[in-house]
Amino acid sequence: MSTLRALAKARAVAAGVAQPVATVRHLHLSDRPLVLVPLAMAGEANAPLAAMVGAAPDEGRLLFVPQPRNRDQRFAFAAELAEIVLPHLDSFRGVSEAVPVDRGRDVRYRYVDAPQLLVPNPAGVTFLRLFGRSIRFRRPDGEYPVHPSVPLLGRWLTFFAERAEYPGSAALVAMTEALTLHWATGQSAVEDLHLPALLGWIDPPAGSTGAEAAGRAEDPRLCPPAGPATDPEFDNRRLAAAIEAYAGTEDDPVARAGAYAELERLLRDQLAPTWELMWRGVGLLRALPPGARVAGRWDGDKDAFTGYAEHVDAGGGPQPRRDGAVAAAVRLHRLERALTSYAVQRAYDDPLVMAEHRLTGEAFVGDVTLADPKRVDDTGKRPVLRPRIQVVTTEPVAVPVGATLYSPARPGQKAKVVFLVPGSDGKTEVVLELSGGMGRGLTAPPGTVPEVGERLCLTTLSDAYLPAGNFPAAEETPWTHGGPPTAAAEALAVPDGDLADTGDPAEEWS
Repeated sequence: MSTLRALAKARAVAAGVAQPVATVRHLHLSDRPLVLVPLAMAGEANAPLAAMVGAAPDEGRLLFVPQPRNRDQRFAFAAELAEIVLPHLDSFRGVSEAVPVDRGRDVRYRYVDAPQLLVPNPAGVTFLRLFGRSIRFRRPDGEYPVHPSVPLLGRWLTFFAERAEYPGSAALVAMTEALTLHWATGQSAVEDLHLPALLGWIDPPAGSTGAEAAGRAEDPRLCPPAGPATDPEFDNRRLAAAIEAYAGTEDDPVARAGAYAELERLLRDQLAPTWELMWRGVGLLRALPPGARVAGRWDGDKDAFTGYAEHVDAGGGPQPRRDGAVAAAVRLHRLERALTSYAVQRAYDDPLVMAEHRLTGEAFVGDVTLADPKRVDDTGKRPVLRPRIQVVTTEPVAVPVGATLYSPARPGQKAKVVFLVPGSDGKTEVVLELSGGMGRGLTAPPGTVPEVGERLCLTTLSDAYLPAGNFPAAEETPWTHGGPPTAAAEALAVPDGDLADTGDPAEEWS
């Protein structure tokens, strides 16, 4: 936990309401996100019990499994869910846009928008990941056939779960993580995973403090858990009896319909409060202005969505259950690059985030007191424009002479530290030589060189392009990392591969 977030939490306790830790919204929010609130059967890993899903507050549709241990009913649940999710995904595939590549010499095409899935908490993301893994290899024919939409749903859920691991992605978002990215509460990080308590701190009812609202949210009778776990008391006293009553009415259609209706009522009562909280959270996030670099990160989600849609259309196979050594290394490298870039972009977009880096010495803010925008360096083969400015700051400057700094106001410009002169009054004079972002001539265009009196933020954080790493081809994988792929490993990714073809134990639903 950073110093500023700890301070914000302390202030939240004192004020009785959550404190903002961001001035802008750091994630994209779709105009029509698909909200999905899942419930899982207690005692069986990832056995679906129910879900409420829809793209608008008044469009929530309840799906549930009357007998969660019945495999046929669970696959029927997956088919029903696919009837909602897959058309929603297809609705984003109507219009494409041209994107210039290779410095404008060529173009590629991607969809103008992409779908966004919202779940209550990180456990909901895990549920979708495991649920997708359990159905993406199923067959619509042969032994234990399923509806053709079921494995396709599994592949798309796996796609979204993988995007959720990508820093800065907004394709699959856990509401609790989105809210804690922008507000600090007076409770622990574990308690922040409880959506009703978190929203109680952020938006308490009139006349109530955040602590009081969060305390009421701890009562599962007033605020059922946000899923996918259910309240044990509800399971033991009400749900188990309702499921047992439904199972005992096989020979009585009238009694069976009544038992079904009772189950539906119980599960709706459990899911409806979280459904309402999800849309309340959407409203709070939508009230924040988006950061300047949010749209660029959403373009990455659109690229990923377009690429996977084309893969599916071309008859590509499902995601393998395990990555090979090279694929795993490439994926890890991409995640690390994305994490570095995401941290820098958030700091550039938001002064509150940048303030955390100012405390650690990675950034400082000062006033420009001198500027020489016409300075030319003629010591090389040809003269080049190299203006110099002097910045005076009262903050600690933890960078050495020769270090390169960047300014969020001019991200394409580099500032090399030429001199550092600490003063006796606690101020430090920093002389910087500028390069880049001023055109190719010997005269700087207006606004490209900071003027005297301008307040400037300078940091070691760079938003420059990060080159990709070099990795061997799969067939060149060294023996220390598994050697070339074997026939058994290749069977994991064949389009029509069945679990039995891999030689591995069959992957059970749970």
